[in-house]
Amino acid sequence: MEAADKVQVLTAVTSAGWDTHLIQALRSAPGRFTVARRCVDLADLLGAAGAGLGQVALVSGDLRRLDRDALDVIRRAKVGVVGVQPPGDAVADRERLSALGIRHHVPVDADPAELAAAVLDAIATVEGGAHASELPARTIAAAGGFGDAPGSSGAARPADDAVDPLDFVERGGQGGQVIAVWGPYGAPGRTTLATNVAMELATLGTSTMLVDADTYGASVAEVLGLLDDAPGLAGAARVANQGRLDAIALARYARRITPQLHVLTGIARPARWTELRPAALDAVWALTRSVAEATVVDCGFCLEEDEAMMFDTEVPRRNGATLSTIQTADVVLAVGSSDPVGLGRLVRGLGDLRELVPDISALNVVVNRVRRSVAGAGPEKQIGVAMERYAGVRPAAYVPDDPAALDGALVSGRTLAEIAPRSPARLAILDLSRRLAGLDTSAPGRRRSLARLRRP
Repeated sequence: MEAADKVQVLTAVTSAGWDTHLIQALRSAPGRFTVARRCVDLADLLGAAGAGLGQVALVSGDLRRLDRDALDVIRRAKVGVVGVQPPGDAVADRERLSALGIRHHVPVDADPAELAAAVLDAIATVEGGAHASELPARTIAAAGGFGDAPGSSGAARPADDAVDPLDFVERGGQGGQVIAVWGPYGAPGRTTLATNVAMELATLGTSTMLVDADTYGASVAEVLGLLDDAPGLAGAARVANQGRLDAIALARYARRITPQLHVLTGIARPARWTELRPAALDAVWALTRSVAEATVVDCGFCLEEDEAMMFDTEVPRRNGATLSTIQTADVVLAVGSSDPVGLGRLVRGLGDLRELVPDISALNVVVNRVRRSVAGAGPEKQIGVAMERYAGVRPAAYVPDDPAALDGALVSGRTLAEIAPRSPARLAILDLSRRLAGLDTSAPGRRRSLARLRRP
């Protein structure tokens, strides 16, 4: 059998003798698998995967500098990953591999049939998420079928039952929704909308996590009057990248605003954008879904992927945090200013946004700073007609311009619900938040006293 017809395997294991044992197990079925390269370290593995030398990589959990970001690079090279753990019931090693996002893992002394099944399942995962039985016939024939041995797909890491210092409660699932707040360049009010929606959801009794993922101008900390010297999201992403993020670790980086609202502040300086890698943020969103009913994310404005056009190798992506968050989100709030310049930018931005959000029902347009001085009499009707004509969408909410209340909230480091509960802007955001929470906007609903929600 020609080498091109065999399943190409890369190995990157650290313990002495492991790769030899794995190679012997793969070769026990002659002509099915071939070891394309025995990598000495992670850099060697990344280079081999990027060069297209393999279809699957066998890696050990203690491989130096192995993290989610490196595994994401390997998967984008269309190389599956199988984690190799010590012989026996190595629970800690299995949990380490699962925490890194490796779904398939086998003990180093696994029988050849079990190892072959894990390799084929890992290849299927990167080839469109198909089951191994849906692999191309050439790959199946090269591997010699599947046999009756059980696969080695690892179960998801069990939820941490420890009590969180901030009373986080993992709900044992992924039921929480992620709400991404996006807007075009020009300060249309992304942070203002994100912070106020998060507070309104918390006021309505929804456990909420507010996250600042803007890699150009993070400002949630300043808007809420918090010191921005804490690691916040960058610290959580760093731990997630190492596969060590759980509810307890998340609590160390989150700031408590009210009993129902916690905040992960953004990066202190724009130059630190490299700390917010998409693969790590995916793990953060997965955890916040389990500890909070709603995660409100303040995103950056830019949706471009310039790195893909400038480089032919894997490089950090500054807009990766925004792109991955929008693609992960259950609901996207696209906010734009009501003036002609702001509406023009919003219409053009929606064209790019729709490529990331194919489900149009998940996209909600919010027009901010609505006023008659720029939109004429009946501004909501005028704006609605214009948006439907040029963007094919009707805004889901109109937030009136209320500079006095907004300035007062900004100066005091509080939200509209705390400082100006009767503000027209606050009432519009409250109505939007009630719909996001699935509450009937015509009924009073359950609303907690703001006096009880005051931050310490």
